[in-house]
Amino acid sequence: MYISDDIAYAGDPTPLLKVNSIQPLEQHRLKVQFSNGECRIFDCVPLLSMPAFAPLADETLFRSVVLEHGIPVWNDGDIDIAPELLYEKGISA
Repeated sequence: MYISDDIAYAGDPTPLLKVNSIQPLEQHRLKVQFSNGECRIFDCVPLLSMPAFAPLADETLFRSVVLEHGIPVWNDGDIDIAPELLYEKGISA
């Protein structure tokens, strides 16, 4: 059990997951190294049909990914992806 903001929770607190490094790969995939030491490959293609991620279909923009405070971002922060999504949907590398 742990307490956060005066609320008691069962189990142990889940540590915040951050991206330590990210590398764009062919076919709109990302190689992601996480703060827990794991490395995963994330396929961005399913996201490209969503309006918020559609600009990433441009290969040049897709390859311009940078990290800001452990979160991958594109286009000066206009587009980002949560580390938790990258981890949950990523495949072990």
